[in-house]
Amino acid sequence: MPERRAFLKTLGAGALGAAAAGVSTPPERSPTNATDGDKPSPPESAPTNWVWMGPELDVPEDEWKRRFERLRTHNIDAILPQVYSNSAAYYGSDFLPVEGEWLETILPIAKQAGLEVHGWMISMPCTIPEIVEAHKEWFVVNRNGESAVDAPAYVDYYKFTCPNRPGAQDFIERRVREITSIGGLDGIHFDYIRFPDVIIAEALQPKYGVVQNEEQAPYDYCYCDVCRSMFEEKHGSDPFDLENPPASMEWRLFRYESITNLVNDRLIPIARENDKAVSAATFPNWQSVRQRWHHWDLDYVHPMLYHNFYHAGANWVRDQTRAGIERLRGQGKSTRVYSGLNVGAVAPGGLKRLIEKAHEGGAQGITLFSAGSMNDALWNTFAETTARV
Repeated sequence: MPERRAFLKTLGAGALGAAAAGVSTPPERSPTNATDGDKPSPPESAPTNWVWMGPELDVPEDEWKRRFERLRTHNIDAILPQVYSNSAAYYGSDFLPVEGEWLETILPIAKQAGLEVHGWMISMPCTIPEIVEAHKEWFVVNRNGESAVDAPAYVDYYKFTCPNRPGAQDFIERRVREITSIGGLDGIHFDYIRFPDVIIAEALQPKYGVVQNEEQAPYDYCYCDVCRSMFEEKHGSDPFDLENPPASMEWRLFRYESITNLVNDRLIPIARENDKAVSAATFPNWQSVRQRWHHWDLDYVHPMLYHNFYHAGANWVRDQTRAGIERLRGQGKSTRVYSGLNVGAVAPGGLKRLIEKAHEGGAQGITLFSAGSMNDALWNTFAETTARV
């Protein structure tokens, strides 16, 4: 284990030889102790197009070299490889279960190809048996008083930890600290940094056998003792005593702020200490997951504009991109916005239209979900379209 950690820590400094190879280094960011209301500004140069990548542990290095060179020739500038799922790490972690040392394999190859690498981390859900069994109090509780450990919403892995529980906060922080200490990694990418969906996207409701026209108790989180006492201390009432909890703006804002405070006050400062960029995968229907991401101090944001989940088309992608940018501007944020597209749901012609509409909406680039869903026709369309917009 110490050998693995030493490799990761020294990777960026010496093992890659980035300067000698002609590979650009991560751009500098503004100091984190800015005053007079200044926020760290995004890098002057930044990736244009990104792709999410799930772990593949048995692919040989020569094949990764071929794949990464192909990404570069098809207008991809940065990759988002998953380095932590809800249950295991894909690098040599010192404290998490390790599924495989995938990052150690791909990081130097990707960097030599000229790609930025931002580690994709599942944030709030946790299905590590030792954690679930020993720390049930870390997990969110719904309006029926049921723990996500006992009655997870929709699927079994929806065992979300609570953003207000000190133990859960420390566990997430420790992951962020370890990942952002990895040499050669350009940034950290937060996913599932939210509560469970109180209303799931309409096209997915039949899949899970639900009809949700309002916020229903089994999906409405978090009513744990800590959240309730914090809210009562601030507002003078227990959420359970509210006549109609979903209608309470104070209770809604409390959940929004719970996630925002975790991101801005506890996680982003760790990344900044380690000189890593910060990005997040976010929801267009952010209210339904209590994810007010336009208040976060991110460098990059990747709203998941999976149009098929919402019975929508390319114009919806344009409109959602524009709406997200406007919300960020309203908060004085200069975060760069990349429209996340679900390429598994489109043919080449549809992908072309989605890309064009995303750019009409003001996107500064595209993020593809995911590399495993792309084929030759889609890659050719992506390269041709992104070269023109």
